[in-house]
Amino acid sequence: MLYVVSGPSGSGKSTLCKMALSKIENLSFSISHTTRPRRKSELHGRDYYFISEQQFKKMIDNKDFIEWAIVHGNYYGTSKKEIEEKASKGDVLLDIDVQGAIQVRSKFKNAIFIFIMPPSYNVLKRRIINRGNEKLSSIEKRLTIAREEIKYYKDYDYLIINDELDKAVKELVSIIISQRCAQRKNSKEMEKIIATFKERK
Repeated sequence: MLYVVSGPSGSGKSTLCKMALSKIENLSFSISHTTRPRRKSELHGRDYYFISEQQFKKMIDNKDFIEWAIVHGNYYGTSKKEIEEKASKGDVLLDIDVQGAIQVRSKFKNAIFIFIMPPSYNVLKRRIINRGNEKLSSIEKRLTIAREEIKYYKDYDYLIINDELDKAVKELVSIIISQRCAQRKNSKEMEKIIATFKERK
């Protein structure tokens, strides 16, 4: 199963995803490609695949992405290879923007879409400012985009309001576990259990 998590910059979606991954077995994180500069706390191959714009455009031409978009002036995309490799091992968690989610929805009909909403505009603004690595022009741009992105929350299957981190993490974990329980009724595991109840001579 593919779980798609979206939300405006500063909503805390990346933090929620990382914490959920530490609590749920057989759940992999799909690492996106991006052309944006790497932050000090980030590692290539762990947080993102940091590549040049030329490399990214070559991957677009080769149709290597299941989705891609230009966000805040930088390219972001999810490669087919990444999804296929992770999906072969279990469930996959995908942290992408609203533009990317729209593209994924058209290709993965059974994916579960989860929107992370900040508790208010002012809280979102404070979180972005507190990062300490954004210029004023960049902050304003992110907030302008956020106003547009939150309009799409009704298109998602689930909505998490990230006002308290622990509570929001529990909600994300609960969504994934509940979906697994729902899927289980059509699993090979259930076929084996039902088989033990069949009449025997």
